[in-house]
Amino acid sequence: MSDRIKANKTTRRAKTAPAGIGLGAVLLSAGLAVSAGDAWPQAFPAKAIRIVVPFPPSGSVDVSARALQQPLSKAFGQSVVVDNRPGASTMIGTELVARAPPDGHTLLIAGFTFIANAVMRSKLPFDAQKDFIGVARIGADPYIVCVHPSLPVRSVKDLVVLARARPGQLTYATNGAGSSQHVTGEMLKQSAGIDLVHVPYQGGGPSALSVLGGHNPVLIATIATAIAHLNAGRIRALAVTSQARTPLVPDTPTLAESGYPEFELTGKLGVFARSAVPKDAIDRLGAEIVRALQLSEVKETLFKQGIDAAPLGPAQFDALIQAEIPRIRKIVQAAGIRLD
Repeated sequence: MSDRIKANKTTRRAKTAPAGIGLGAVLLSAGLAVSAGDAWPQAFPAKAIRIVVPFPPSGSVDVSARALQQPLSKAFGQSVVVDNRPGASTMIGTELVARAPPDGHTLLIAGFTFIANAVMRSKLPFDAQKDFIGVARIGADPYIVCVHPSLPVRSVKDLVVLARARPGQLTYATNGAGSSQHVTGEMLKQSAGIDLVHVPYQGGGPSALSVLGGHNPVLIATIATAIAHLNAGRIRALAVTSQARTPLVPDTPTLAESGYPEFELTGKLGVFARSAVPKDAIDRLGAEIVRALQLSEVKETLFKQGIDAAPLGPAQFDALIQAEIPRIRKIVQAAGIRLD
């Protein structure tokens, strides 16, 4: 018989306690039974919170997670541990969270790769839409379209005109097949009706170097990858992929401003939990993360990583992810992008 059932029966007996047995003693017994069975839920959080980072240390996602450690620990009165679990295109860390107890104490921090795996892989050990819920958006990190200074273009319009005149001849470099930058390039091709050739590299640094060296005329990268080269005049910025201009490169127009009003693609870095986590825990986590993102020191840390702090709570962020997955799926299916 379970402790909860025993406690209920003991409480019922207390209402009809035999004469000679003090009611206080019976109620004390009932209270002990409930306590022993741990029948009532504890306040959240009841222990340390673990944020799983599915990337190696020192990258922008890892730095973002660590920026939240101190304010969240202070808010919750519990330790907040950052646990790096890289590998298998973030699937090792993501699966770990998918199989963790659904109590809200194990979280995932992820960006575009979370969506990419959902739409570009035929077999996953988890369902991104059913097994996870968005807790809070951290930032909307935009990407940037750049060209080598030798290319005779100074705007997206110029690039489109040149690409139409030279179909299949212009190449664009990114940090890898299936990356957000790759999807950006395919989205631009579909929006503008142009034929650019994708050249993937193993990381943002090598892709930028390929453009600096004149091997590819176009670069699509994170702002963090491109900013030093932009400031030195080694590459030229054409547009960013966010709907509004970013303070990271305030003089660079958006693709929406450049003739493609529906164009928007950002990393949507955020925190996720198992969908079975109780709503009160999700709401508390979301509220404290959003509050932490208002702190100047947290915003400054994100800014240095090329991320605009753009907090959203659980309902808004989860709705955004649920809408983004089918939107990106449509783009990658049209482009024929697969990761398996």
